[in-house]
Amino acid sequence: MGITGFNPASSPETSAVQRLQSTRLQTNVGAALQRLDRWARNPWRRFSLLALAGLIGFLIGSAITSVAGVLGQMDPVAALVVVLGTELTIRRRRSSEPSLKLPQQLLDLGRIGFLYGLFLEGFKLI
Repeated sequence: MGITGFNPASSPETSAVQRLQSTRLQTNVGAALQRLDRWARNPWRRFSLLALAGLIGFLIGSAITSVAGVLGQMDPVAALVVVLGTELTIRRRRSSEPSLKLPQQLLDLGRIGFLYGLFLEGFKLI
């Protein structure tokens, strides 16, 4: 066979690296997302779930600005956390697989509610 007959892709070491082990946590999270997607096929359930995501995002945005306003010296740190969190959700949106539409919509509406809460608190100061 010689050197030319050796195929490194067929060796057992590389096949173990390419295929990841499916853990119980990974399968449970995947099954939970699929169950949530099946549950939310009803338009009213989907709408209520998306409305809750937006309202929870708004609540978190308002809470962060209130806490940062009370602790006057934390404003730059809070702004950094807010910008990093928003950018991470945007990057998550770009890298996600298109088959998971509901979690992506929940993340988007949570981010929109979060930013709306921030802007509303900012306009209160004007």
